[in-house]
Amino acid sequence: MPIISKLVNNTVAKTGITSAPPGPNDPLLRVEDLRAYFYMDEGIVKAVDGVSFEVHPGKVVGIVGESGCGKSVTMKAILQILEPTAKIVSGKVSLRMRTGSDDPNSAEEWIELTRQKPNSRIMRRIRGAEIALIPQEPMAAFSPVHTVGNQIMETILLHRKVSKAEARQIAIDVFRAVGISMPEQRIDSYSWELSGGLRQRAIIAMALSCNPRLLIADEPTTAIDVTTQAQILKLLRRLQEERQTSIIFITHDLGVIAQMADEVVVMYLGMVMERGPVMTIFKDARHPYTQALLRSIPSVQSTPRVKLPTIAGSIAHPFNRPSGCPFHPRCTRFMRGVCNTAEPRMIPLGDNHFVNCFLYSQETAPAADTAAPAAPTEQSA
Repeated sequence: MPIISKLVNNTVAKTGITSAPPGPNDPLLRVEDLRAYFYMDEGIVKAVDGVSFEVHPGKVVGIVGESGCGKSVTMKAILQILEPTAKIVSGKVSLRMRTGSDDPNSAEEWIELTRQKPNSRIMRRIRGAEIALIPQEPMAAFSPVHTVGNQIMETILLHRKVSKAEARQIAIDVFRAVGISMPEQRIDSYSWELSGGLRQRAIIAMALSCNPRLLIADEPTTAIDVTTQAQILKLLRRLQEERQTSIIFITHDLGVIAQMADEVVVMYLGMVMERGPVMTIFKDARHPYTQALLRSIPSVQSTPRVKLPTIAGSIAHPFNRPSGCPFHPRCTRFMRGVCNTAEPRMIPLGDNHFVNCFLYSQETAPAADTAAPAAPTEQSA
């Protein structure tokens, strides 16, 4: 009996594994009102404060927002790899998990990840086999004293029932799949012997080596040049289409989101400001924060030598969060006595489009026009 099946049978009552199997239209991953706080000597940092979204099989969900908005912490909370000072306070993360990890056609069960211990056998089995992570810095992710191939083989041997020789061949094949030339030689290289683009491809190869169903790409193109960035994005899109792997793509670049994502989640200070289909967000953004982000995208129609629009102010200090809506100190449509007194709630606008703003609440909506600014052209996206 596969190890996952044994774990499922032994822990149904106490670990949150649901007896009802997932339906064909259910998402692969469901995040519901997730809250993860850091408990510091100076105070509490609400890094993730009520985040909700879904990832469907074969789809790409883009998460955008300025630095410090909680994007990476959300992914760490899903994988249960938070820092020692952090804790998941509330919320629910559910995953459709295969009971036989080596069999793609095996039955599925719902498992609540937030009820698992970080070092439990189930979580160790899920990391890499069901959910894989592409970290921001591949140079820091790889050990400098072991070859890249040995580290990928270690991952394969941990999650797949193969011999060492078979693991090496799998690593060579996945190197070839991600476009690394001379894979038989490069597999014996150390990370510091590879260029930035090759290291990025190698870390993608490690993430894909066990055929995960969900890939979390945490700003995978941050530290590489524009040409290599385009190659990596094309590679991820091709692999996603060929393998039908779901992807959570974290980035600051809305142009990348327009190219890669099916759904978009816009975060600010640990909260989701707006989420919906990518074309809806780009053509009909409703939250002032999303509108401001879109206005800052360079366009071929932009007037030469004119500065791009920027968002006034800066993100609040984590120990000095504003009351009410966290964006209200920087919002051009701030309503005194409303935005600064209570937190808004997510409001459905139709077609899987949601916004977290008082402008669209029936109780507080102003008479002013709430139309979004003109969307960026296709060339600028």
